[in-house]
Amino acid sequence: MEIARVGVVGLGTMGSGIAQVCLQEGLEVIGREVEPQLGEAARRRIDHYLSRGVEKGRMTAEEKDAALGRLCLVTDLAELASCGLVIEAAFEDLDVKRGLFAELDAIVAPEAILATNTSALSVTQIADAARHQERVVGMHFFNPAPVLPLVEVVRTARTSDEVFDAVYAFAQRIGKEPVACNDTPGFIVNRILIPLLNDCVRVLDEARVTPDDVDRAMRFGANWPIGPCALIDLIGVDVHVHASEALHAALGEERMAPPQRLVEMREAGRLGRKSGRGFYEYEPPS
Repeated sequence: MEIARVGVVGLGTMGSGIAQVCLQEGLEVIGREVEPQLGEAARRRIDHYLSRGVEKGRMTAEEKDAALGRLCLVTDLAELASCGLVIEAAFEDLDVKRGLFAELDAIVAPEAILATNTSALSVTQIADAARHQERVVGMHFFNPAPVLPLVEVVRTARTSDEVFDAVYAFAQRIGKEPVACNDTPGFIVNRILIPLLNDCVRVLDEARVTPDDVDRAMRFGANWPIGPCALIDLIGVDVHVHASEALHAALGEERMAPPQRLVEMREAGRLGRKSGRGFYEYEPPS
């Protein structure tokens, strides 16, 4: 199943990163946002990171311009009718995603594939909104999508073998390292990582240590490339709390529940890198 044109629904941090990866690999991308200014903001974001690639010698200016030229921005979902694969990267809300999949299922061609980039919601429940559930699959990229190689390819009980194999091969084609998993809460990485990060945050108060000490302990004692507090800042405190709440609701395990410190940080707007302040302070986002 050859995929030449990819649709990306939702062009926030994850969606624009996924679009960038596809553009860099020579694919046409139709990116959909609800408002034109949001789409233009995504174009500027992609342009910025591609320009950095030119500065670092990873691509030429001509290649960058050609990549941006393959991006088409739309606000109408019907414009995605010609896509062989549509990757949904909208807000992590089940009703929002189910609404999108019901619409997309009626728009795209019968052989087209629908994928969700959800990190914490049930792919099966999202797929239930589509008439043709056999063509729905999870395709969970990791942030930042242009940098981290992993993609969890998530199969529901109704996903066809042909669709699963096509998405797995597509992830390899765009330079990613896919892993196969079934639709279970948290898939693989979040099922392991979220309770571990929550434990690290609880240690801050229980052992009365600083975020820097916890981060340095895990970097130099466990050989982590980045400390847990810095990682949560990178992921986004709000994103981590949402995923923790979803896993706790699904599994009922206390370690899955977000620590109170993180809930308070979210409520205070201390979301990490994207807000300029989390466990650490950062340059204000551009």
